[in-house]
Amino acid sequence: MKKLFLILVGLCLGLAVHAQQEMRIWSEGESNRVFLSEMGDMLFSDGKLTLGDTIYTIADIDSIVPVQKVYVSFSANTATVDIPAALVDSVSAEINGAYVTLTNKNISNEIDVILSGASNNGAFTYNGAYKVSIILNGLSLTSQQGAALDIECGKRVDLELVEGTENFLVDYANGEQKAALYCKGHMEVSGAGSLSVTGNAKHAICTKEYLQLKKSTGAITIVAAAGDAIHAGQYFQMNGGTLTIDGSTMGDGVQVETAMFLKPDSTKVPDPTKENNGQVIIKGGTINMDIDHEDCKGLKCDSLIMISGGTIAINANAGGSRGIQSEGDMTISEISATDNPTSITINIKGRRCTNPEHTDDHRCIGIRIKNKLTVTGGTTIVKWPSATYAADTYQIRVGAYEKTGGKLTGSVTYSN
Repeated sequence: MKKLFLILVGLCLGLAVHAQQEMRIWSEGESNRVFLSEMGDMLFSDGKLTLGDTIYTIADIDSIVPVQKVYVSFSANTATVDIPAALVDSVSAEINGAYVTLTNKNISNEIDVILSGASNNGAFTYNGAYKVSIILNGLSLTSQQGAALDIECGKRVDLELVEGTENFLVDYANGEQKAALYCKGHMEVSGAGSLSVTGNAKHAICTKEYLQLKKSTGAITIVAAAGDAIHAGQYFQMNGGTLTIDGSTMGDGVQVETAMFLKPDSTKVPDPTKENNGQVIIKGGTINMDIDHEDCKGLKCDSLIMISGGTIAINANAGGSRGIQSEGDMTISEISATDNPTSITINIKGRRCTNPEHTDDHRCIGIRIKNKLTVTGGTTIVKWPSATYAADTYQIRVGAYEKTGGKLTGSVTYSN
């Protein structure tokens, strides 16, 4: 306790000159930001630490670190970068017009990078080997070279949408980038602001590892994508927020890959060290999605789809399109019918796929699960406009089916 007290006192004395300086307190894998100017009295009692209105169990505190902020502002064809004195030895910026590359060599403390302003000929790239927070505070970037926002960090990346702000990202159509918003690591999105993304070259949003939308997330809109609206390399988890995917998306709505492991004999198998590998996990929030192109899927993965809360509305409008598809299993449950009900509505408006690459029986399907669909709660409705669609569609197509609760409307057929 004495050591922790001395650390806190040292941080406060060293940072007090900055009125808005923050500390990040990590406890049990979650962090809380504390403004020094709002911290008030610092009290220790019975193994507890009280900072303002928050009480921490000292034994559960993993670390307390100062938060240093880098400000990047865009204006037409120019950009400015403000790096605090404490970071000049570890953080550097390269500016070419409104194209900014920030390199962070720090591997011990996180930094906040606050992006704001607008440019129709600019982009931001971040290089770093340690966890970072990228904060969008009224940002509008249209790149004429590649990705609009490229986060080359393989660690955890916090992407915050500042409440009350609107943010826009558009990439270059003829570039070789994977997405308008790309993250090399795993990205966790929070903040009650809004984000609109247009992926002209390939995907709109792509993460090499997992993508998580936290409860506090505001509104994310995928305006268009040449590939998938969202493409995740490990798993996709949605705890809150509103995700809207326009029919201008040429690929899948949300597609999750399975992270693979290369064995000594050069064969690839799913990486057992990756949690929730290949899964789609929906625990809350709202998804609105139109699938207007042939053979595309709304929610797609090769492993497990778990839905336990939230509202999902998918229109499968194109030939051979599927609202939800998994090569593994799917479970539909409901943790709380009062606080967070599960509601899934899929409208089948497509027919058979006309693409000659596919078989004649490649129908439009509301829910297609290769293995087992298990329903224990919630309300799931899969429907088509009229019975005339029956010859060209399946409402629900599964390998096996078990229902012990909840409501499911739609005809279930078996694929084996």
